[in-house]
Formats: sequence, C-alpha cells, structure tokens
Amino acid sequence: MPRQHRRALDDHQAGGGAQAPGGAAPGRHPEPLVHPDPWVAADAAAVENLLRCWVRETGLARPETDVLRIPLAAGGGAVRVLVRYWSPTGTHLFGRAALEHAPEDAPAVDAVTLAALLGREAAYAAGAGAADGGSRVAESAAPRPGAGAPSPEAAGPSAEPLVPSMRAAAAPTVPVEAPPGVEQNPEAAKCRDGVGEPVAAKSSEGAGDPQAVKCRDGAEERAAAGERGAVGPAAQAPEPDGGRAAVGEAAELVGRVADSIQRTALFLKERRAAPADPPERGSFLSSEQALILGHPLHPTPKSREGLSEAEARHYSPELRGSFPLHWIAVDRSLLAADSAWTQRGRTVPAERLAARLAGAILSEGLPSGAVPLPLHPWQAREIRHRPAIAALFADGLLRDIGQGGPFWHPTSSVRTVYRPDAPAMLKLSLGVRITNSRRENLRKELRRGVEVHRLLRSGVAEQWRAACPGPTGGPGSSGVSGPSGFDIVRDPAWLGADGADGAPLTGLDVVIRHNPFGPTDDAVCVAGLTASRPWPGRPLPCSRLASIVARLAARTGRSLGAVSAEWFLRYLHAVVRPVLWLDGEAGVALEAHQQNTLVLLDPEGWPAGGRYRDNQGYYFRESRRDELDRRLPGIGRDSDTFVSDEVADERFTYYLGVNNVLGLVGAFGSQRLADERVLLAAFRRFLGEAATGPAALRSTLPARLLETPVLRCKANMLTRLRGLDELVGPVDTQSVYVTIANPLVGGTS
Repeated sequence: MPRQHRRALDDHQAGGGAQAPGGAAPGRHPEPLVHPDPWVAADAAAVENLLRCWVRETGLARPETDVLRIPLAAGGGAVRVLVRYWSPTGTHLFGRAALEHAPEDAPAVDAVTLAALLGREAAYAAGAGAADGGSRVAESAAPRPGAGAPSPEAAGPSAEPLVPSMRAAAAPTVPVEAPPGVEQNPEAAKCRDGVGEPVAAKSSEGAGDPQAVKCRDGAEERAAAGERGAVGPAAQAPEPDGGRAAVGEAAELVGRVADSIQRTALFLKERRAAPADPPERGSFLSSEQALILGHPLHPTPKSREGLSEAEARHYSPELRGSFPLHWIAVDRSLLAADSAWTQRGRTVPAERLAARLAGAILSEGLPSGAVPLPLHPWQAREIRHRPAIAALFADGLLRDIGQGGPFWHPTSSVRTVYRPDAPAMLKLSLGVRITNSRRENLRKELRRGVEVHRLLRSGVAEQWRAACPGPTGGPGSSGVSGPSGFDIVRDPAWLGADGADGAPLTGLDVVIRHNPFGPTDDAVCVAGLTASRPWPGRPLPCSRLASIVARLAARTGRSLGAVSAEWFLRYLHAVVRPVLWLDGEAGVALEAHQQNTLVLLDPEGWPAGGRYRDNQGYYFRESRRDELDRRLPGIGRDSDTFVSDEVADERFTYYLGVNNVLGLVGAFGSQRLADERVLLAAFRRFLGEAATGPAALRSTLPARLLETPVLRCKANMLTRLRGLDELVGPVDTQSVYVTIANPLVGGTS
C-alpha cells in the first residue's frame, strides 16, 4: 500500500476503546470500509478477507478478549488483530492488525504484508511437516497440504483422523455474547436503496413481537448458545517437495492480493462517484454488478490476472461495463453444437439462435457454409496466439467478422453477459484467471446444461412445481414476469468448434442461456443482495438487504430483528426447500452458493421464489443412477456429472448449508440487522421439519446439518496456496476442503 494510504489507515483506526468480541457498538471503532480514501477501504476489506479465511481454515478459536492473536511460527512472532464482531457463522469483522511487540507508532499491517506473513506460515508448515511429522504445524496452527483430504466417510477406513495434532486438545469454549442488536445500530435503519431518501428511523426491539418470539428456541437455548473451537482439517502425509511448491504459491498469493486490492480501489473510486444505478438497468443487472468487494471468505476476490485497467473499465461488472461482442465465422465442417431450445414446440438450432443474437453485424452475410460464433472481445484477441486456432484462421476455416452489434452487460461472473431485450444470455469462454480459475467453458459442462434441461422436461419440473409452488398472489406476485416458485435458469443450447482431429478447440465454446429476466423483474443474486455498499458519509456499509429490512421495519412498525427473522424464514421456504426437494426426489444436488442463487422478491421486498444457475454445478448422485437413467436414457454418459454420494454430500453441505444459508445468517448479523443465534434457531426448526415433520423431504442434508458436530467446508485460501484451478481435474480434487465446527450443533443446542 502506498505510504500516504497506510498513514490514513492508521489515523482512521487509531481511535476507539475495547469492545466485546461478540458485538460492536457503532462508533466504538471506526468502520474501515467507509474510509474516504478508496485505497484504504480496499486494503481494509482485503485484510478482513484474509483474516476470515485464516481463522476458518486453521480453526483459530474465538479469543476471550477483543484481540485475536495469530501465532507465526515461521518468524517467531505473532499478529494481533482487533475483533470488531465475532460471528458464529464466520462472517467476522476485524479492525487494525499489528505485529506483536511492534512500537505503538508502527504502521498497521496492510493486506499485502499480511498475505506475505500468512503465505510464509503456510509454506513453513508444508516444509516442516516433511521434517518432523508436523510438529511445527501444530505449533503454528498453519494450514497443511493435507487440509483437502476427504473425510473418513468419503475416503474409507484408510483415511487418517480428522483432528490433527495442532488441535488434538479442544480449544476452550467461549460463550457467545449477544451479537450487535438493533438498538446498537441506529444507522441500520437509515439504509436506503441507491441514494434515495432515507427511510424512517427504526422502532425499538419488540420483545413481545410474535415473529421475534417465534424465531427463538427459548431463553435457555439462547443463554447457552456458544461456539466450539473448530475441528481441523484431515491429516495427510506432506508431499516431499511441499515446502518448495508452497513457497512459490505463497509468493503468487501476495501478487494476487495486490491485484485484487488495486481493482477494488478502482471499483470503489468509480462507484462512489456515481453510486445510484440508472433506473432503466433494472434490479437483476444492478444486483449482478453490485459485488464491489466480492466473496467475504476469499483471499483474492477481485484478482483478474491478464486484464489491463483499460480493459477492466469495459469488461468489469463493478464498473457497469458494457461492450459489443466479437464475432467469428466457423466453417460448418468444424461446428460442434447442440440445442434443446424450443419455440412453438419446435427445436431451434444453436447456430440459428446465435445468428439472431448477432443482429445487424451479419447484415452483409456470412461466408458460404459458415456459422456465426460470439466471443468475448478479450478472448478474441487472445485465441489468435494459440497455434491450432491460428492455423485454422490461416486456412480460412475460421474467419474474423469483427466486433459489433448491440452492447452486452457483464454479470457477476464477468464472462456471462446479459441484455435486457435479448431472449438469451451468453456464457462466454474467458481465459482471464478470475479468483482461482481461468474461465473457459469445458465441453462436458455444455453438455451438462442441455442434459439438465432435458431432464427437467421429462416430468421433473412439473413435479417440482407441484411440490414447491410459488406465491398465490397472482401473476407478478413474485416480482418476476415468468413463473413464480423455484426453477433453474436453463442452459438449453451451446456451440463451439472442433479441430481437424475432432478435439474441441478450447476457448471457443459458448453457452446459450435462457434469459427469463426483463428490466422490471426483481430477481436478485443473493451475493449481490448482501454485498456491502461502502460509500463514505455513512457509519456503516449498507447492503440492499439492509435497505429492504429497514424499509419493511419502518412501514410495519416492527423491529429490524423481527423483520429480519421473517425475511429469513420466507427465504428458507421459497429458496432452500425447493433445492432440498430436487436433491431428495430427483437425486440432483445443486452447487447453490450465493452467487449461483437468485431470490425473487415481491413488490414489498419479501422472498417469493428463486432461481438457480450454473451448468458446472450439478451433482448426480451415484445411488440414483438407475432412476435418472430411466427418466433420461444415457444421462451422464458425456457430461461427467455422476459422483459418489459422499462427494455429493460434502459439496451440497458446503454450497447450500455453509456458503448460502449460514453465509446469509452471517450477513444479517455482521450488518447489525439480527442476532445470529435467533436465525440459527429458526434454521434448526426449519431443518427439523424438513427431516422428520409431516412434510419431510428425502434429502439427507437436513438431518446431517442438525446432527453432525463438524462440517466439511471449502477452503479458498488453501485452494489458492495449493495452486488449484477449480475447473480442472476430477470434481473431488478440484479444491481443498477443511473441517469446521457446525454452529447448528455443539454449544448452540
């Protein structure tokens, strides 16, 4: 961080006294994310992300004071961090970080320095394990290469114990103090959508509010609520060269953190200058472009290796970018495509869909026998350097048409583009390394999207709608012009090209995705709904979720906590229950993390339905293979979608249970909207009804979340430190998983 920005950070964080780690009174400690200098705010966000990842992935226990001590065995010291809010679900808020025993006037530890320290610690742990069987790892509490080992249930009897020596003795349990309540946050009620007029001030917490009472499991449970120290990752013998490899990956982490900070600072600068979205953009696009800070539990959420600043201005959703596509002509002899897209009962070929989307740019006509193929402009330039593709251009089998046609808008994934007036979205291949992976479509994923569309049309969709109907308020009651309830945003067509040898030409494949959302539809990505909008002049960042809750509370005269509890319960029934039904009845588990999950809001802002998207994120359970094959003969043959039930359980638990629902609970708590323990109690009751009630579902996830004291959880920092590309390789080894304490069990029951 530049020196002047670091000095500003120190000045901003210098004030304030101690506060209990379970809560943070507004104004007690300055909110670093609203610092007027975007560099300072971006760095503070990066520090928080790194710390959240490290705490979760190494199992650091909650401190007994407001200071968290992170031991650094590699350097013989420690980092001490102010805890502004300790979240039962992991959405902690941190303040100033400093080296232990540093002079009082020493600068705070910035994100790049922290990344170097933690990366070095991880590299030290990897090397030490080979030398002394992991004793140094135990001392440092740093992650190990074995953190991604499967649980005994998944790996079989040969798997080593889940509890490594570093946490063989359970950390002492610290009772969870009341998270920040509504009364502690008068600013929460001032949140507003965009830059409109603030809503009326909140009402006081209504102890007698029936909704608030309904969402508690009794005073005894609330008083006894607490967290266990997290149980560590599975042990595994370190690789002989683990230390050397880890050093290289740790160095790369530092560079990626710096890149992420630089981009975040640019996003903050530009969005603070124009915070209000133009009304014609609509809620869907606004939410897709609202993730200014990115995933709160990723070490480099905004790193985009290979994208220049000038390119970022056109291609970044955070900057409200838009651009025309680049088109090439593919000789029909090379064309690879499939389509289950229908219109008036007849299948529309993928090449015809592409031609419709191209519009005027094809007015002069294609070369005879050629098919139009859309590309991301960045990708169009990059692929010309690939020998196989360059040779096809030289032979005239691929021809450049150029960039043109209507402007498309990048959505939260960067590579999927949207036009409000188009019947389809396009999921383009993009070789930029975004977070952990280069985002180029794989042929099996394209086939998977069409396959799922055909599976749903085999009768599954009708059964699903009957079992999980939407609201009964009539057309438009869900806030979306299409069917209410829950559904999957379909990927019914794709096209690409094969080389002369018949092998796919990676980098050219594109998904044609159905676009069910118009500019007036209030379909909101959950990650965008909960994303902080850290504008200066506000004591707290304010998400759209906070704006909705504050507006509902002001209109109804109820407390923020009571409205939050009802909103959360409606979300569970409108979004989570249908996903559980599909797993239990059809044997299809969805990778329903917050960015892949859309919630449909009614005109008042209440959840009324949902949508899931992503042709990468389907898990067909092996135990249901025969049943699925009867529904759609040959299913999974070319899409590589069947996985063992153990793998499906692990991924489904993380994506829906941990990332989606517990992440939403953490957002409510860290944004001072609700007591997390109240929402966890509501979630437990919902799961109990789904597991054993009169309307019980066949999915095993509810019982697993209720009964398992530990959960498998994706470790984004360890995945980054091990250099894994999450789109490459077998599904069960694409990323690192660790074991964390289940906040639904243990000290909270």
